[in-house]
Amino acid sequence: MKLSSFLCLTLLAMALISKSFAQNKLQPASFITFNGYSTNFAEKIDKKEPVTIAFLGGSITNMEGWRGLVCNYLTKTYPQTKFKFINAGIPSLGSLPHAFRLQRDVLDSGKIDLLFVESAVNDHVNKTAEQNQRRALEGIIRHTLNKNPKTNIVLMAFADEDKNNDFDKGKTPVEVKVHSDLAEYYHLPFINLALEVDKRIANKEFTWAADFKDLHPAPFGQQLYFNTIKTYLEENQKNTNKKADSGVPKIIDKFAYTKGQYVNISAAENLNTFSINKNWKPADGLEARPGFVNIPVLESSTRNSSFDFIFKGNAVGIAVLSGPDAGMLHYRIDGGEEKIIDLYTQWSASLHLPWYLLLGDQLGGGEHKLSVRTSEYHHPKSTGYTCRIAYFLVNNN
Repeated sequence: MKLSSFLCLTLLAMALISKSFAQNKLQPASFITFNGYSTNFAEKIDKKEPVTIAFLGGSITNMEGWRGLVCNYLTKTYPQTKFKFINAGIPSLGSLPHAFRLQRDVLDSGKIDLLFVESAVNDHVNKTAEQNQRRALEGIIRHTLNKNPKTNIVLMAFADEDKNNDFDKGKTPVEVKVHSDLAEYYHLPFINLALEVDKRIANKEFTWAADFKDLHPAPFGQQLYFNTIKTYLEENQKNTNKKADSGVPKIIDKFAYTKGQYVNISAAENLNTFSINKNWKPADGLEARPGFVNIPVLESSTRNSSFDFIFKGNAVGIAVLSGPDAGMLHYRIDGGEEKIIDLYTQWSASLHLPWYLLLGDQLGGGEHKLSVRTSEYHHPKSTGYTCRIAYFLVNNN
């Protein structure tokens, strides 16, 4: 039987990395900060109890690579443990989407023993504001621990060329610092793979262009990521006797998205030329992300269409499908100042992209009304005025 092409490439990557480790001094442990140990997870492994592990991230988590290598390693290393693995990786999504989809895509699956979280690459690519990153990641941490205080969480930061450039200038990339700060405050392990890639390149162990190749790593890069994550798992397992921190620290930002959730589009009221397409799929031959096709969407392609959405919470947004015909929206909250937002993105011409937009933040308590109207204008590159909403986003504090 022939080995799969990915497996062959992985074996080659392992050989190259093993050679580089033998020739150089940098070790994977150097890029792991144990602010705290994942003791509950480790104890369940020792006791051979069933373990559930979730992977929350973007395309680098979803793709074939480090995640599969981690799953294979655990099942082979601990054959008497029954593992359940949840792949909650969705391409293009960063911390803000993660905070609002966490409940449905992860926590609704039952008690999670170990949660890997990554968003540093997509937060940079999507230009997510630092404050929103912090509120989202803190929200993910607190939401998870409020649901199950025994869940162990690991924060990770993956590499991209812009992060390499920042490190080379002596600057810590914003997204990496956000992950690092929150991991330290909440006593969580932090795996700084972004820094590792840059340091190993500087140490002449490999090159980005020839070996790592892309922010979606080649098998060489996937193996590198796995080696360091495996080191975390091995070191963590040696420290099951470490006392876990009791309780959840005081919240840093009271507006963190600690109860982020999806709200069904059927909650929209006063529909004017908006309607629910119960089974939307692209009609133009373009792709859509897995999980965002053959789903209900609230849509209109007509100018000056409108609806209202009544909600309780201190933040509200929409998850739209932004394709080549994406328009603009006018919106106001509680009858306040009208604002406008463009639904078209730099990727919309070739993809119906799931795009998460926060429309209101730091709202007071009680009930609020979001009023939305499609604009008479659209982006110069757009072909229409369309708005397709897959979910409302509410932080129900």
